[in-house]
Amino acid sequence: MVSDGDGTPAERGVVLRGTGGVWVVRTATGEREAALRGRLKQETGSKLAVGDDVMLASDGAGGSWVIEEILPRRSVLARRTPGGGYGERIVVANVDQVIVVFAAAQPEAHPRMIDRFLVIAEANELGAQVVINKIDLVDAAVARERFADYARAGYGVHFTSVRTGAGLPELHAALVGRTSAVSGPSGVGKSSLLNGLYPGLNLRVGAVSDAVQKGRHTTVGAWLHPLPDGGFVADTPGLREVGVWGLSAGALDRCFPEFGPYRGTCRFADCTHRVEPGCAVRDAVTRGDVSAARYDSYLRLFAELANDS
Repeated sequence: MVSDGDGTPAERGVVLRGTGGVWVVRTATGEREAALRGRLKQETGSKLAVGDDVMLASDGAGGSWVIEEILPRRSVLARRTPGGGYGERIVVANVDQVIVVFAAAQPEAHPRMIDRFLVIAEANELGAQVVINKIDLVDAAVARERFADYARAGYGVHFTSVRTGAGLPELHAALVGRTSAVSGPSGVGKSSLLNGLYPGLNLRVGAVSDAVQKGRHTTVGAWLHPLPDGGFVADTPGLREVGVWGLSAGALDRCFPEFGPYRGTCRFADCTHRVEPGCAVRDAVTRGDVSAARYDSYLRLFAELANDS
C-alpha cells in the first residue's frame, strides 16, 4: 500500500470485471468495488478495460474507493468496434496469450473463422494457442488431420473434451502462471472448458440452438478470473463477427507465421503474395510447404482490408 498525492492510502490492483461504471478490482488485501475518478476521465479520456493495472484510493466518506490512475499497459487484445463502427474496442488488457477455442462439432468449426481470430491475436502481437473442444463428438483422428494446418503453422493445438477429460491436463499446463484471454464463437464450450479446468469458477453455461447451431451468449463482458495455481484467465464474450482494427493489407502477411521463412525471399520487397512473379510464399503453397487453405484465408482477408482502406 502506498499514498497518493493527498496523503490518502492507495493500493495497486487489477481490474477483474465491471458493469454500470462500477469496477471490481483485486488488490493484495482483497477485492474492492471502485468507480473511475471523474477527473481522470475528463483529463485523459481514459477508457478502463478488464485486465488494467490501476491505483485505488479511498474516497473518504463511507469507505468507498475510486480508481486514481490507470497504469501503462504492456499489451491489449483489441478488435474492431462491432457493427462496422470506426475505431477499436479493447477486449482485455495486459494479456500474455490468446486461447482460441472452437468446437469439433455442435457447432462445427469453420477454419476461416479460426484464421480471423488468430490474425487478431497476431495483430496485437500476442501469442496464440488453438483449442478444438468437444472432441468426443467426432472421430479424433479425422479431427486431428482436419486441423493439422495450425500445428504446421507453429501454433500449439489442444484437442479437448470436458466429458472425457481428454486434453485438459495439457491445456491446464499452458495456462499456469500466465494471463490468458479465452476467445472464440458462442456455443463452443469456453465456459464449460474453464469450469472443467477450474471447478471453483462456476461459470454460467449456455446451450446451443439446434435450429441454427449457434451458441447463446452466456458471457456479456470480459471477466478476469484469478487462478489458484497462478495467473489469470479472461473469459471473453462470444463474438459473432470478427474485425481487425488498425491492420493494413500490406502488414497482413506478418499475421501468418508460416509465411515468415519465405517473405524475405520474394523477388519484390513489397510483394503482396497474390499475383507478383517470383513470390516465394506462393511457391511454398504450390510445393505444399504452406497450407493452401490458410493461404486462401490470407487472400480473402487481404481483399477485405484493402477494401476498407
